[in-house]
This record gives sequence, C-alpha cells and structure tokens, in this order.
Amino acid sequence: MAVDALDTRILRLLIERPRTSVREYARLLGIARGTLQARLDRLERDGVITGTGPFLSPAALGHPVLAFVHVEVTQGHLDEVGDALAGVPEIVEAFSITGGGDLLTRVVARDAGHLEDVIQRLIQLPGVVRTRTEVALRERVPHRLLPLVEAVGRAAGAPQESGSGAHSR
Repeated sequence: MAVDALDTRILRLLIERPRTSVREYARLLGIARGTLQARLDRLERDGVITGTGPFLSPAALGHPVLAFVHVEVTQGHLDEVGDALAGVPEIVEAFSITGGGDLLTRVVARDAGHLEDVIQRLIQLPGVVRTRTEVALRERVPHRLLPLVEAVGRAAGAPQESGSGAHSR
C-alpha cells in the first residue's frame, strides 16, 4: 500500500498530537472531515495504523528493569513456547529471530531478583533449552516512528514541516 503526501501529513499529526479530535486534524490539514476519516479508515485497514494508545511506562508501573532475553527452543516446539510466553505478564514483546537463539523477548521486572524469577519461569517452560539475558542500562533512542514517516513522505514527495517539539513515537 502506497503512502502518499497527504497520508504522511496525517500520520505526522497523529504522532505529534495524538489526543486531537478528527475534526481538529481536518482543520489543521485543510481538508474535509470525511476525507480525513476515509484516509484514516484506509490506513487502519491496510495495517499502517495498528493501534491508538495510550503508551504506558513499565517503569511507572513499578517495573523499571528492562532486559532482552534470548530463548533457545527445542526443534519443533517454537509455536508451543511462543504461546506459553504470552502467559508471562512481564514479557511485553516476543519475536522469532535468526541468529543466536530462536526467540527474543523484551522483559520488564521490578528489580534484579524479580528478573531472575521471570527467567527461571521461562527456563521451566516445556521446549525451552536455555536462555541468555541482556539487561538494558539506559534507553538511547526511544521508540519512535516519526523519522520513518518523514523518510516515507520524502520518497512520496511530501513537503516537510518543522517538528513541534513533541515526542515522536
């Protein structure tokens, strides 16, 4: 699905001003509300827009420790282990990967002891051979998509606007 210049402007507003009304987005863009709604519907249907937030902070929820846990799985058990990982609330993301390990999980914990408890729970899952854990010390580039949206917009010929200083997601 091709994202054009107007789509790029819409996405920029959604990122920079996520709590704005559809009517206000349309006004800011200088387009009809129906046009904007049709674009939003298409962007959702095509999988460009996959959610609407809110984005939560695990640290503010009492889980400031972030670790990436590589999980090696017995051959033929990837789906089973993947399903079991979904039952561990401290796992906030999990991906099948190439390279060293079969799955990469993003795990949050209250402290180092809690992280160890989560890892021990993972090791006990049927089909898990071993794990390897890397603890994040500091976030250097927060999750963001605005630079990507801007690059796609440049490729589509969209005029670039200066940022509002808002956090880009």
